[in-house]
Amino acid sequence: MLRTSILVTIGVVILAAVALTTMPFEQTTLSSVDTPRASYIVQAASLDEARRAVQGVGGDITHELGIINAVAARLDAQQRKTLQLGEFTLHKDQSIEISGTVGGDSLYVAYPRVVDADLVHEEGYLGEGVTVAILDSGLMLKQELREFEGRDRLLNRYNAITDVEHKGLDKNGHGSHVASIILNQSRPDSDPDKYNSIAPAADVVGVKAFGRDGSGTYADVIRGLNWILANKDLYSIRVLNLSFSAPPQSYYWEDPVNQAVMAAWEAGIVVVASAGNTGPDPRTIGVPGNVPYVITVGAMTDNYTPEDSSNDMLASWSSAGPTHEGFVKPEIVAPGGHMVALTRVKSKLAADHPEWHDGENYFTMSGTSQSAAIVSGVAVLLLQAEPWLTPDDVKCRLMASARPAVFAAGPHTGVLQYSPFQQGAGRVDAYAAIHTTDVGCANGGLNVGLELIDAEHYKGPARQDAEGNYFIEGVGYYWDGSLHRHGSPWIDGNPFVDGNPFVDGNPFVDGNPFVDGNPFVDGNPFVDGNPFVDGNPFVDGNGMAEPAAVNVWVEQE
Repeated sequence: MLRTSILVTIGVVILAAVALTTMPFEQTTLSSVDTPRASYIVQAASLDEARRAVQGVGGDITHELGIINAVAARLDAQQRKTLQLGEFTLHKDQSIEISGTVGGDSLYVAYPRVVDADLVHEEGYLGEGVTVAILDSGLMLKQELREFEGRDRLLNRYNAITDVEHKGLDKNGHGSHVASIILNQSRPDSDPDKYNSIAPAADVVGVKAFGRDGSGTYADVIRGLNWILANKDLYSIRVLNLSFSAPPQSYYWEDPVNQAVMAAWEAGIVVVASAGNTGPDPRTIGVPGNVPYVITVGAMTDNYTPEDSSNDMLASWSSAGPTHEGFVKPEIVAPGGHMVALTRVKSKLAADHPEWHDGENYFTMSGTSQSAAIVSGVAVLLLQAEPWLTPDDVKCRLMASARPAVFAAGPHTGVLQYSPFQQGAGRVDAYAAIHTTDVGCANGGLNVGLELIDAEHYKGPARQDAEGNYFIEGVGYYWDGSLHRHGSPWIDGNPFVDGNPFVDGNPFVDGNPFVDGNPFVDGNPFVDGNPFVDGNPFVDGNGMAEPAAVNVWVEQE
């Protein structure tokens, strides 16, 4: 069982399982009355063991999180200390926020054409028969999201906060905005042959884990992931969109949310995660985007000129890699600036930012949340075309067909305009992804099954030299960590094919995270076993630092 803890961007708290020692029930009960309680995630070898441990000390169980063999519970200080004497892991429950930002002034929905999804639509691929799960702030019950040409395609809604099915109205607005980008069935009046989304015919399951203010807890997020995995076959869930992010506070494999995400990947679900909105500095990829297996998405902008790609740019706030374990992230970028999509006018986001709502249906917002939604939609189209593809296959094809931003003219013709740590393999291209046949070019050397039984974990190929430049071992692509804001046409051709060297991983040996040298020199993030330099992420043995919001309002670009 993985022992980890980490902080996430939507406000989530987690408690790791703890082995019980004997303590009189009466003493625990008196302690719980006399002292304040806090929420923890307690992780054990099994769900039953975690449940018995918490019940044995008199804690109040609030969530059963079978996906990571854990429960969430309210514990006082004495109960927590008693559990910590055992062999369980405790994670302090923290809050998380969604990775979206409001702003924009145009109701022209151009992003399907920017990523060539409109060409895929013309070939008859609209996402029909593929179900996407969206774990977010809920879904609005608007016809454009509930139906496709009269067919009911909203299969279920689950409220992970209250643990109730067929509920989950989006009072925040973020979840509906993300869902609209993926599967809005409406057509623009200006061009009724087009669609205002990437996969307009996809089926959908909405899971609400964030409340009206956009915050949630680790426990709610993990309970939502647990429900998705339990209902995967019932609803034929193939794609999972996670548009939230938070600063890592541990190794990726120790974080409880990441553990649940890896379980979903192993079960055959393509997981798409937002990179986060805390860029452009290096090593700002959040949880769960720091999981090596998943497809992590950064943001670019069309600069308000969707018909002219010559001035497209990387969004200045898009989080960049590498991860603390040396993996190159994001894998891919997608439109994320001034994105127009459906959101209730009564939602909190619309109420807080009325200048970005048209007063009826559409709201303009920016962030890597929206970029992740684009890629989730493309993954749906790809799975409709080839339903036998595995998550690793989907990731490979998306990366192998992506368009990197390179200099189109001048002395640097063909040279990358942005580092792979900023743009990954490049901008997603739906048409090219559907028509490529690449396999075996993603997640090389990684084994999620071994990760989940805590038998093996991995490091990536990213390194940092003595001058502070990041590079990919054996490949190059040196980057000084700066953001150069020139226009960047995303063109045909991909320099990262032939095995995509920056997505491969090597196992840690004998518990030593860096056998062949440490990927970070001068300011090494792995000090005395601690993956972070300035402060220890494991506070009071709880495995969690103080909560910190990653979801910041960003400039519209």
